[in-house]
Parts: sequence; C-alpha cells; structure tokens
Amino acid sequence: MTTFLSRRRPALRFTALCLASSAWLSACTTVGLDNPSASAPGPSRAAVQPAGKTPAPASAAQQRPVYSDATDAYDPFNPTRRVQDINQQEDLWARIRKGYKMEPLQDRSLVSEWEQRYASQPDYIARMTQRGSRYLYHIVDEVEARGMPSELALLPFVESAFNPTARSGAAAVGLWQFMPRTGRDFDLHQNMFKDDRRSVLSSTQAALDYLQMLHDEFGDWKLALAAYNWGQGNVRRAIARNAAAGLPTDYESLSMPAETRNYVPKLMAIRNLVANPAQFGVTLGDLPNHPYFLTVPVTRDIDVATVARLAGVSTDEFRKLNPEQNKQVIFAAGTPQILLPYDNALTFSRELSHYSGPLASLTAWVAPRTMKVADVARTLGVSVEELRAHNRLPARMMVRAGSTLVVPRTGAERNVSTSVLNNAHLALTPEPPPVKRVVFQANRLGMTVAAAARHAGVRPAQVAQWNGISPRGRFGKHASIVVYVPPNVNIAAIPEPPEPKKKSPKKMTAKERRLEAAREAREARANTRTARKASPKAAPKAAAKAAAKKERKKK
Repeated sequence: MTTFLSRRRPALRFTALCLASSAWLSACTTVGLDNPSASAPGPSRAAVQPAGKTPAPASAAQQRPVYSDATDAYDPFNPTRRVQDINQQEDLWARIRKGYKMEPLQDRSLVSEWEQRYASQPDYIARMTQRGSRYLYHIVDEVEARGMPSELALLPFVESAFNPTARSGAAAVGLWQFMPRTGRDFDLHQNMFKDDRRSVLSSTQAALDYLQMLHDEFGDWKLALAAYNWGQGNVRRAIARNAAAGLPTDYESLSMPAETRNYVPKLMAIRNLVANPAQFGVTLGDLPNHPYFLTVPVTRDIDVATVARLAGVSTDEFRKLNPEQNKQVIFAAGTPQILLPYDNALTFSRELSHYSGPLASLTAWVAPRTMKVADVARTLGVSVEELRAHNRLPARMMVRAGSTLVVPRTGAERNVSTSVLNNAHLALTPEPPPVKRVVFQANRLGMTVAAAARHAGVRPAQVAQWNGISPRGRFGKHASIVVYVPPNVNIAAIPEPPEPKKKSPKKMTAKERRLEAAREAREARANTRTARKASPKAAPKAAAKAAAKKERKKK
C-alpha cells in the first residue's frame, strides 16, 4: 500500500528562511493580528481585499509543508522551542518506535485478531495515517515531554481513527473522544462558537492529563487505558471485586465489557503494525519528523476566510487544523491562537503585515428581549436569509432574550468581549400563531373571568392579562371583554338570560274570598266618600252644615 506520505517533497532552505524572515518575525509578535495597519476600518460588509496580491489557495498536494535539511532549527513563532533534528531522525515512525514502554499482553489472542483485521484493510490504514500525519508530531512531542509511553500517541487511531470531528453515539467528540462532562472537568470549553474537545492542542493536553491522572491512581498503563475507556469508578469496583475474591487485580484478570476488553488489544495491534509494518504487509509511508503546523497568535477578531486567503490555504485545510471552530469568524477573546501549516504560517504573517482591509465581517450580538427573526433583521439592518444562514435558525422560531447571534459587523467595531463569549448561547422558542383581537360583551348579569375564558376557548390567565383584571375577578353588566384568538375562530355573543316568570296568584279559600270582598267594599265606600268631599257641589253644603253646627253649640 502506498499513501501520499510515501512521496518526498522538495526542500526549502529552512535556516535561510528563518534568518530571512527574522526581521519581520521579530515584529510578528507585535504585528500578529493586532497589526496597526490591519485595524483600519473598512466598509461595512464589503468584500475583503488585501492591499497587495494574496496567494491563491494551495492545492491538496501543495498544502503539505516542505522542510529543509537543517540540523539546528527553531520554531519562528516560539524561539525557545527547538524543532527536532531532522537528519538525526528522518522518520517520525522510528521516533515513535523508540519510545515504546508498555509490556505486551500475555494473552495475544485478541491482539492477533485485531492485527489481522487492520492488516486486511489497507485503505482504512491509509485514511488513518493520512489524517494522523497532521497531528502525530505534536502528540508525540507532548507524550515525550511527559515521559509517557509513545504507544499513547497512537491511541487516537483507536479512539477516532484520527478524525478530529468524530462523534460517537454517546456524544463523545474529537481525536480523544471526550464526553461533554469529562471535557468540562478538564477545561475543554464547549459553547456555540467553539468546542475544545475537537481542538488538537487542548484535547491532547486534556487527554494526556487524564491518562497521567489515571496512571497515578492505578499504577499501570493498561488499567489507566481501561479506566479511560470504561470509567475510573468501574475499574475501581472491578479491582475491589477481584481483591475481595482473592483474585489478581491486573488488567487481564478483571471482568469488563467487551468494548473495554478489546480496547488495549486494539492499541497493541496498532503498536505492532507500526513496529514492523512489513511483517503484516502494511506500508505506512514516510512521516517526516517535523511539525506539520505552527501556532499563530490571534489578538483581533478575524474571519476564517480571511485567514485562509492570507495564508494561502483552503478553508477545508484550515478547519482540519482548527476543527474546534463552529463559526465563520474567530473571536480573539476565546481563541488566543490558531494552527496553520508550517510554511503557510510564515506566509500568513508576511501577508498580514501588508494587509489593510477589515479583518472580520462578522461579530456577536446579544438579543435584548425575545424577538422574531424578522424583527432582529430589521433592527440590525440585515436580511432574514443572511441572519438565518449565519446562525442556522429554523423557520417559525423566535430568538429568546439573552441569546447570542453571529451578525454582520458594521464599521470598525471592537473585539467581542470575553464575557459575551463565555456566556454565549442560543435559545429559541416557537413563534406564537397569528391571532386576531375580538371584543364581546357580558350579558346583563355580568360573568366571571373563568366563564369568559371558557366562552372564548382560552385560558383564564390570558383573559385576566388582556383585560387587566384578577383571574378570579368578575366582569360587570354588559362589560366589554377583549380576547385574542386564531383568525379562523369566531366567538358568539353572550346570550341574555330569560326574564323571570311572574308568580301565578294563590288560590283563596271561601273565607278569604269573603274577607277580600268585604275589604274591597270598604275601600269602595271610602273612595266614594272621599270623592264626594272633593266634589265642588258638596262644598257649600258642607259649609252650611258646619255653620249650623256652630250655631247650635252657641245656644
């Protein structure tokens, strides 16, 4: 099998390159992404064009870094870090083999089974080694710096097949397959802008920290690997069970799930294939003992497309080295450095020093209240389509208050703050259905809020809110009631209650009828006398009678 790694690349004079670039690299620590010329404001949302000619994105073959045969070289972005002597160890595979420290398993049955499986899949081995060529030098460097077995540098072959964006069904992510909670325990930040579980640098540091912690607890690398896969609590309990039963407590003596039982054999099989590829009919190809990438400091917000254009790499290559980035813009407050292929990092710094256009076309914006996407777009003066594309906003959803959105940058805005990035989240809520305002009246008896809600088909709390009344309140006689209902809902008027029926007269007894008749007769006589007294003809007679009566009293 031949992979792209098996071809030798033409060499550059690395020492001469470093010396020639030392003048501008000495300023690179101050230029970087906070180059004063790079901070000049540009037109809002305009296409970014470099001041001079920018390199075209390189082809896949051209993106491989090329190296010199210098024997005394240093990382130009970190002068205290010496690059491995290439003449002394030309092949990284040889360097890995020299660092083997783990004892082989006594039971080789599973190891042999996995050796045969891997050897029978040359295309799979080719894909893994091709992906791993970007990251292995860094991982081997970190493993050696800690004095750990170099077999651990091969663990991503088992965990993720060296795919930094791999995601398991259990939500484990990255080269080292960190679960969300374990990632947070090891300071791997996970938010809408980045997921450090996919970061080459951060996840490698966290994984080696975790493995070292497990080794410190169990005192054995095989047990540490079992705990990395199965969980340290499970390994503790398995050891305790064996100890209580008087059984050995080494890796091969513990009872464990099939996945964990095969975990170390898989790694040992990969180890053996790397140790002697010819024995298994495998061709690994050349893997130069030299960094594939350099870390470049980031001090200004910058678009991914701008970085790729200035560095002369494709955005696909950029994302393979910086897979933790979730958006099209890199925010300096949350990403202090990015990775670029070795030679492209130098190109990037050189081109950036001459660049005067805007670095970032996007920024972060926090919603002050719950808003429709159309309202957000109107507030910011952008199109709804653009807003949805940058934030993957589904239709018929509203942006909740406090949510962070990536939006077009207007003018020369400052870097997004650390507090915004640390608290960034996107929360959505369904848009309420369209409604119409309806007013109806209570009848002459009035009605309770609950009764009005039942009549309109809404909740009492809504009726109370819409009308400024207590949910336990009551509407008065013919009071107007406001509700909001779907456009296709019609609300009937409240019917008036029927008039109360008059009581039928009570049936009287014979005695009651006689008494009633006598009463009516008395009333009639009294009315007659009153009428006579009020008559004009009766007045003189009455006066004469009164005078006669008075005369009689005198006599």
